Amino acid sequence: MALKLTLTASIVGALTGDNDLVTVSAPIDIKKVVNLTTGSGLNQAGDAFADRRTLAAGASEGLDLSGGLFDVFGVALNFTKIKAIEIIAAAANTNDVVLGGAAANAFVGPFGAADDTCTVPPGGVVMLVNPTAAGWPVTPGTGDLLKVANSAGGTAVTYDIVIVGA
Repeated sequence: MALKLTLTASIVGALTGDNDLVTVSAPIDIKKVVNLTTGSGLNQAGDAFADRRTLAAGASEGLDLSGGLFDVFGVALNFTKIKAIEIIAAAANTNDVVLGGAAANAFVGPFGAADDTCTVPPGGVVMLVNPTAAGWPVTPGTGDLLKVANSAGGTAVTYDIVIVGA
């Protein structure tokens, strides 16, 4: 199987304002593009998981990065390192989507510690990219659970997730 992905993060626009005589505009054009091809080295990955998921009010799930997820062909994914994670929280959500903080066997990856989390509000997006050869290591059985949680009770949350690794 061949993999070719383009990961893009950008903020493009302008900051404008008026003073006594003129309108002033300052363009903002910040882009980062990372191209990944098949492999396990620098700027390379071999597998990807992509799904739209829904969590009931107050629920959470542990995504097992070492054998618990399947690619689009139904093949079990046994990541040894993660190169990118993207979470897009549905705009219609009432609650936040919380990434990270598994109570046991936590995938630490981009987080500072096993209990650290990242909150994605309704309509929000988070993209974490590590194109290095090492990526973020996955340790089967002790460091392979990526927790995703609904921040509160009352309503379900829906989110799109893409995990890229080798």
